[in-house]
Amino acid sequence: MPVTVDHEQLADDTIAAMGLKTVGQVLSHVQRENRLVVNLLIDGCEPDLSRLSVVKASPVSGRNLFIETAEPRAMALEVLDEVDAQLAEADRLRREAVDLLQRNHPAPAMERLSGCFTTWNNAQETVTKTAQLLRIDLDLVMIEMRSLSDVLSDFTGQLREIREALESRDFVTLGDILAYEATQTCTHWRQALDSIREVVRGR
Repeated sequence: MPVTVDHEQLADDTIAAMGLKTVGQVLSHVQRENRLVVNLLIDGCEPDLSRLSVVKASPVSGRNLFIETAEPRAMALEVLDEVDAQLAEADRLRREAVDLLQRNHPAPAMERLSGCFTTWNNAQETVTKTAQLLRIDLDLVMIEMRSLSDVLSDFTGQLREIREALESRDFVTLGDILAYEATQTCTHWRQALDSIREVVRGR
């Protein structure tokens, strides 16, 4: 029953001595070392994670397990850096959309906005999931005397306003939101990422 963790094979007698009889027990043992499982292969194949309880209950005996892990803090910092780069690109698209709206070219402006929406939604989801992963309370992460939870809530409200302006084809209001309110939001996003980085590094 070869069990390989981060390219290092665990001896069969070590596994037996630890009483690791199921895939779930092996995964729990690995995670106790403050590692996050990022890849799992059983007999060379990715398991069906929609049936995770069945996968975890399957016996280790006679199987070939390959597990890759990552240190949660390092992984979180890498993800936050990626989000930062994506937000910078979204900000560029937002400025282009504002310019196009001011020149009365709504169609290409909408194309730019489509990319912004995707990035903004991904950023919000990523920040929330990263905080959950590292057990960071967003109510305690402060940005200009306000909690990150409040900032994210404001951002959700702003996205709603943008959608309403789009649906009513109110391009004047849309341009104002993108030019003024969204500019402040982009600043808050950068501050939010910096604040979370500080919390992660301090752990």
